[in-house]
Amino acid sequence: MHLNKESGKWCSNQAGLGGLADSFYEYLIKLWVYQGKKDKELLDMYLNAIDSAERNFIRKSKSGFLYAGEYNNGAVMNKMGHLACFTGGMFALTAMAVDTLTIAQKEKYEELAKGITNTCHESYVRMPTHIGPESFNMDPGAEFNPMDRYYILRPETVESYFYLWRMTKDEKYRDWAWDAVEAIEKHCRTENGYSGLREVASISGSKDDVQQSFFFAETLKVSR
Repeated sequence: MHLNKESGKWCSNQAGLGGLADSFYEYLIKLWVYQGKKDKELLDMYLNAIDSAERNFIRKSKSGFLYAGEYNNGAVMNKMGHLACFTGGMFALTAMAVDTLTIAQKEKYEELAKGITNTCHESYVRMPTHIGPESFNMDPGAEFNPMDRYYILRPETVESYFYLWRMTKDEKYRDWAWDAVEAIEKHCRTENGYSGLREVASISGSKDDVQQSFFFAETLKVSR
């Protein structure tokens, strides 16, 4: 996750698909699509990266939920961050956009997309607010227990709903998105805008009094 800007060497053995690393994976595929699918080097870099990520970070919980864990010094922590919830949409975009995939590869990415998006949906609907936490536990017996308990108007889960609906045309993804919209409207709206929450596991939790810019740029856009 961290590089030394002077030496170009890694500063730690931390890695993952979530915070501090997510945009690298996300924009490899999005930039390739945006540029007309012409840059083979960019596509190869992306496919190699996500294949490695699948082997090293993607895990299945004891109850069968797919999640993107956090790698630290040779071990994968059974913890998933909200920022990693974009990967459901990323795998869906891969299945839809990369024409050179074999049938088996396409089906693999479709299943990854569905599985991870379902896990992120569960992280929302298991909270009293129906809003997911910044990170949640995937240990046996503690699945979906919030770890970082706040929500700052993030878009990643609803973005995956958007891509999954485009991939499958299954109306449940639009229903899931609308459920999130109604929860945000109920718990985050204030007289002057929208605020993050300090505690998603309580309907009486306080707001953080901050309206993030990406709420307009991303969350509202993919919720439409």
